Amino acid sequence: MNTSRRWTIKVLLIVMMLLCASTLLYAHGIPGVTGTNFNFTAKADYISTPDGNSILMWGYALNDGRMQYPGPTLIVNEGDTITISLNNRLSVPVSIVFPGQSGVTASGGVPGLLTNEAPADNGATTVTYTFVASNPGTYTYYSGTRTELQVEMGLVGALIVRPSAMDPMHHAYNHMDSMFDHEFLFLLTEIDPVIHELVALNRMNEIDNTSYWPVYWLINGRAAPDTMAMDNDPMLPTQPYSCMPMMHPGDKVLMRMIGAGRDMHPLHTHGNHHRVIARDGRLLGSTAVSGADLSELAFTTTVIPGSTADALYTWTGENLGWDIYGHNPGDPLEPNEYAPDHGKPFPVIMPTNQDLTFGLWYSGSPFLGALGTLPPGEGGFNPNGGFFFMWHSHNEKEITNNDIFPGGLMTMIVIEHPSVMFMNP
Repeated sequence: MNTSRRWTIKVLLIVMMLLCASTLLYAHGIPGVTGTNFNFTAKADYISTPDGNSILMWGYALNDGRMQYPGPTLIVNEGDTITISLNNRLSVPVSIVFPGQSGVTASGGVPGLLTNEAPADNGATTVTYTFVASNPGTYTYYSGTRTELQVEMGLVGALIVRPSAMDPMHHAYNHMDSMFDHEFLFLLTEIDPVIHELVALNRMNEIDNTSYWPVYWLINGRAAPDTMAMDNDPMLPTQPYSCMPMMHPGDKVLMRMIGAGRDMHPLHTHGNHHRVIARDGRLLGSTAVSGADLSELAFTTTVIPGSTADALYTWTGENLGWDIYGHNPGDPLEPNEYAPDHGKPFPVIMPTNQDLTFGLWYSGSPFLGALGTLPPGEGGFNPNGGFFFMWHSHNEKEITNNDIFPGGLMTMIVIEHPSVMFMNP
């Protein structure tokens, strides 16, 4: 089966899941695990890529379950004391470090370069890491043992600290400038399969980091179009996390971006600019109480290795010059509609279907929430008449899967009519 056909079949399967289980996808929150005490086991397993490849990975499993890539997203509360216990079933020592967290203590295991390590003893030794989640924000965690190899192999994950003084499900920090309606994680990585093949052959001494050459680029451990499949998709058993933002016009979407690999990734949002309000778990403010008064309006944000950035995105159709709903001038306004364009006609005369080329998600109408007549065999992938915008890396090679376009570090955001109900996961 050729790659383009395989990609099309994957998209069809994803859309079928959207139609059959859409209430699971319309999610407000980021999937992960909550609490104060977590048990990890470092294990080996495989992930799948959309071009049909299977790649050996190392990763953190929750308790003694199956390895996952990336590791479990830890969602904790500001001020809580967090404890992570680590066992190791790999053939090499491993560890965990927590950038941005102060006062981290480690007990058990053996001393390593950066922290205590769990030796390669088939899980007999437990290392325990403890810290107080002192500041809200977006963070990462990863192995502090031979990091250049073990992060590449998959020993990395996200840590989200919820604020204590504001509504934690609608604020990223203890300030109104961080208020959001929906939040989504963008943990960005890349894979050089040659390194993974050498590890699989037990030839790690032959790994040459000077010739590093990734050919896969991933969001939350998946390459497009798998980014748009459901969370916990049974076809991706070691890659549980999706990334497909959804919103209504006027909603605020919080983008939690993490540079979890070794390359910089320029993440671009179509449809509108986004506003970067925080970096590395700190609001971009001139003082401790000024909020994000130094925030940056960005066309593209370069996500830096080891760093995090939080940004807010919104869209109303402002200044398009036509009414996105196809209103007549006397019709009532929709919530958050851009009033100056209310009732303005669509600026061109739509050609007949015989003269159109139909995109994958075209509803048959240029208006939000509207469906139109489509030829047999076309459409059906946009049942609510939403607007789709691609969000992707602005480095062209990064939107491929092993040089095959489209794929890689790419997903879609869907803007739905205000009548469409979003459900919690």
